[in-house]
Amino acid sequence: MKLALTTSLIAYASAFSTSSFGVSRNSMQLNALFGDNLEAELERELDYKPGVANGDLAKRFGHLSGVEVKTVGEAFSDFTERLGCTLNALYKNTVTDMVGSTHLTVVDARFKRDPLWSLGLIAAMEFILKNYPERDVAAKIVTCMIESVGMNEAEVRAEADSIIAYVDGKSAEDITAELSASEGTSPLTGIATTAKDDQFWMYSRFFGIGLVQISEAVGVDQNQDTVGQQVEKWMTAMDKPTFTAMSDSDQWFRIKGKLDMMETLMKEIEIREKKRMADRLEEKAELALAQAEREKEFEALKNEESENLQSA
Repeated sequence: MKLALTTSLIAYASAFSTSSFGVSRNSMQLNALFGDNLEAELERELDYKPGVANGDLAKRFGHLSGVEVKTVGEAFSDFTERLGCTLNALYKNTVTDMVGSTHLTVVDARFKRDPLWSLGLIAAMEFILKNYPERDVAAKIVTCMIESVGMNEAEVRAEADSIIAYVDGKSAEDITAELSASEGTSPLTGIATTAKDDQFWMYSRFFGIGLVQISEAVGVDQNQDTVGQQVEKWMTAMDKPTFTAMSDSDQWFRIKGKLDMMETLMKEIEIREKKRMADRLEEKAELALAQAEREKEFEALKNEESENLQSA
């Protein structure tokens, strides 16, 4: 027993002790990474200052170092104050996530709003809130969310409407050609050119949803696989990675399927409730008719007795 305990303590202590072999191996690894300049590299790391590195990212955005940015909590507080009412419990988590994720996207220095992003934002919010019980509150939620990230709803909607109006009557191949073009007056070419020319161009979820909306507008079959493949073609035409956009497209259809199922369920519940209410009203009407018949019979019997008494 004592021997086993002693052995365990030695093993435990050894786990925290530094062996000469371990030091030697670590030194060899560090020397392999930094050569003879280990001390200089460590001093450079310790002397790091945000925004003053020698890389392209720091050169472009270094001037933004130290700029005050609202936190997600502050953004949601701003949204709540603008809204001025309590969110429906069923929608609270979803709306909270939308406000937070949109805020984090917008405050990123790489973010640039374009009509596709605006289209995705409006489409996502309206789809999620289409069954919100109070329609006036649903509209206000969209307005307050857009305003809480420092944008104007009318401008965002105008951009979304403009890109949908532009693609009306076009085919998926037309869209691919315009996204692939290096010059031209097409707004899609402009968006794609901006993305191609910017090594730090930032993709975000609403941009992907915007592409999904474009696919619907140009007649692409609206199923998860077909739209995902089309989004992949369009992102490839822009010379941008495709994986995240395809994932967002798939997620859109998964959420859409769940919400459509929920909408069907709610309609079935509403139909059953209306039928139940109609049955109750019919039952009340039958009871009222039966009561009226009884009262009529009672009145007739009463009149008959009164006549009999008078005859006697």
